[in-house]
Amino acid sequence: MKLLASLLTAAALAAPVFSAYAAGDAPKVAKPDLVKGEASFTAVCAACHNADGNSAIAANPKLSQQHPEYLVKQLQEFKSGKRNNAVMKGFAAALSDDDMRNISYWLASKPAKAGFAKDKDLVALGERIYRGGIADRNIAACAGCHSPNGAGIPAQYPRLAGQHADYTVSQLNMFRDGSRNNSLQMTQVAAKLNDKEIKAVSDYIAGLR
Repeated sequence: MKLLASLLTAAALAAPVFSAYAAGDAPKVAKPDLVKGEASFTAVCAACHNADGNSAIAANPKLSQQHPEYLVKQLQEFKSGKRNNAVMKGFAAALSDDDMRNISYWLASKPAKAGFAKDKDLVALGERIYRGGIADRNIAACAGCHSPNGAGIPAQYPRLAGQHADYTVSQLNMFRDGSRNNSLQMTQVAAKLNDKEIKAVSDYIAGLR
């Protein structure tokens, strides 16, 4: 009887804990507000990245259909200075964490427009690097992290399919020379690529779909 009484007492003490969670008192993360995200994007970002995130300017990245967690991380790192870009730092500094989440999830909901490769003489080299890497120099295949069709792997590895080749070239060059240093893995990969290889794989990525 004493054992039974002890068990009943323990259960009674635990009951408020379980009932609190059952009543929905556990912490919740607010859902992104896509209406606010669109409004903020239109006001702050659309001039450079186009109204739907499909930038028409080759130097500015396409953002539509990108993994939202990746976009949030980049905006936070622009704001903190971990990713060095004077223009983006100025824009990101004006955004709250909620703004960043709203914008990023709104962009993720917009379909990306397909791109295309332009340099037929380099596309075969680009495909070999993207799909197979360069074994004798220990360069891993891009597809291993960014997936064979360039869709990426949420939330760590960004979508690349259809990205402007000029933008990808600039980012690989920045990883290689150290002016972009917010991904050790990409710094190590880019350090082993020469100019021709960077151009080739960037052009191939532009045509991925």
